[in-house]
Amino acid sequence: MPFLEIKNIYKRYEKIPLLRDISFTVERGDVACLLGPSGGGKTTLLRILAGLEEPEQGGIMLEGQSLNDLPPHQRGIVLMFQDYALFPHRSVAENIAFGLKMRELPQQAIQTRVAEMLALVNLDTFGDRDVNELSGGERQRVALARSLAPAPRLLLLDEPLGALDRNLRERLLEELPMILHRVGVTAITVTHDQEEAFALADRVILLHEGQVVQVGAPEAVYDTPTSAWTARFLGLTNLIHATVRSQDPPRVDTPWGTLPLTGTPALPQPGTQGIVLVHPWGLHVGTPCPDPDTYIKLAPARVKRCTFHGPHYRLELTLEGEQLALTQEAFKSSIPHPGEQLTVWLDPAALRWLQATPN
Repeated sequence: MPFLEIKNIYKRYEKIPLLRDISFTVERGDVACLLGPSGGGKTTLLRILAGLEEPEQGGIMLEGQSLNDLPPHQRGIVLMFQDYALFPHRSVAENIAFGLKMRELPQQAIQTRVAEMLALVNLDTFGDRDVNELSGGERQRVALARSLAPAPRLLLLDEPLGALDRNLRERLLEELPMILHRVGVTAITVTHDQEEAFALADRVILLHEGQVVQVGAPEAVYDTPTSAWTARFLGLTNLIHATVRSQDPPRVDTPWGTLPLTGTPALPQPGTQGIVLVHPWGLHVGTPCPDPDTYIKLAPARVKRCTFHGPHYRLELTLEGEQLALTQEAFKSSIPHPGEQLTVWLDPAALRWLQATPN
């Protein structure tokens, strides 16, 4: 039995469908991430889980118990809001202790738990601080400590890193999953940022237009997206038109010629039209060939744009009418200029068949 099971959730706003037949499971101790564009119903789903909103249809089971008729305070679920919602007139320790006092725990137990939470988020000496004097990262840690203090059955995090600057966000991307796993809490986080989802989550639930379009481990979702939309949303823009030539061996006809699809386990019937994703790691420009036994030489590509990104260059190419993008750490000679022609090598293992047309 899964720890959390969400079954066929529907929700509309002003007669417009927001959530449509949402179903997925989360195992005990896992960190799951609801990933998708802004306005896609992710936060609404969190509020439904927390009991702050009701679904029009569907049910929620937590540890085999239905939550449909339970009020928020009886669910054992804590929702950490995007703006942290700290009490400005209370100290750091008082903020963390709030939920424990609501449960009428003994004062000594509250003090012990608050000290444990402060140590967990590396704010041991911050108990007496005024929350109004804290940095954004410190406020985020206090909000997390307050959320974890009551030992919730399920922790919900709404865009937990969205208000932080880039450097602080990158540091907390490393710390947050370690804290959650150290405590052993089951958590669901919401974000529209792919990098954040992949860094935080054991499992990604991808939403598009109010529906679940893909579920899986971050590596699996990124490696094998199920549609052209998913690939684009994940930043994978190398999509070329293709037609299945044969299933065994798996081969497709493309503007670049007939290519083997060694990275795709099965293809539909010959003649089926679709899209092939080319992972950037499977492309190499210039000479010599990285591995003559593996790579295929394509027709010369024309440089559209080359931009500097610090640790690497982003190279945009046009090849037989198709647009390509890849990264290059350095160039042995001069940096390519627009209009220049380059030799392109392709590793067929980087190709993935998508049974969908671009939209």
